[in-house]
Amino acid sequence: MLKAAVSYSISETKSVRIVQVTDPHLFADPEAQLLGVNTAQSLGAVLNTISAVNYPAHFMLATGDISQDYSIQSYHNFVDAISPLGLPCHYLPGNHDDPRIMNLHMQGSNMFGQKRILAGNWQIIMLDSTVRGRPGGHMSESELALIESAIAAEPERHALLVMHHNPILAGCAWLDQHCMDNGEEFIATVSQYPQVKGLLWGHIHQNIESAHQGPHGLIKLMATPSTCIQFKPKSPYFALDALQPGYRLLELKTDGSILTNVYRVPGETFSPDKDAGGY
Repeated sequence: MLKAAVSYSISETKSVRIVQVTDPHLFADPEAQLLGVNTAQSLGAVLNTISAVNYPAHFMLATGDISQDYSIQSYHNFVDAISPLGLPCHYLPGNHDDPRIMNLHMQGSNMFGQKRILAGNWQIIMLDSTVRGRPGGHMSESELALIESAIAAEPERHALLVMHHNPILAGCAWLDQHCMDNGEEFIATVSQYPQVKGLLWGHIHQNIESAHQGPHGLIKLMATPSTCIQFKPKSPYFALDALQPGYRLLELKTDGSILTNVYRVPGETFSPDKDAGGY
């Protein structure tokens, strides 16, 4: 049975505007660092940048790896950090999250863990690509069934599919070991739905914007930088990038097209320790 969706009162003649943040890797201790970067401070800098831009977003998507230490407090820290923005936040788990703890403690009047969002003439489907105990991902039959049911329930709406793991290879040999292991099959399956216009994810701590030519047209493929450390693109081995923390803004147009850009914290405040211990 298809569970109820969160609905927004946005005219079907208006675009849907979204902020995406991903992979903050927060700790219980706000002074803790990941590879030389204080993740609480870097998330705060990203949120300050979002606030300064004053993008009129309808809601936020938080696409996993909220926590680095699996602690209850790390989830409370995230909720506290984003609260000043006043945006509804829809979240899904990453491989560093404990979904049970996440769902119990990502709480608040503006926090939503539901799988479906209805806004304007769009449906956003929040998918769980995680596999317990593994850094890599997999799109299960139950999630594929959810997509099918959700689209059947709202066939007139365009669909954006959101997940944590990358369904396409990033071109980093070490990182691509931890991709969605059935990504090709997943894309082939969802390409059969003319409603699907975009796939959006985190996990790889870098920006990708490309497209897949499906039988019903192009599907936009988008990976978004982390709000903390960045992984160096096209590296065969683990390597950090000097680029600053970032986020993505999206405008889902009424015709099914997607306008999007990645933005980063200005300056050079956050410099990872490239000689620090593992990720």
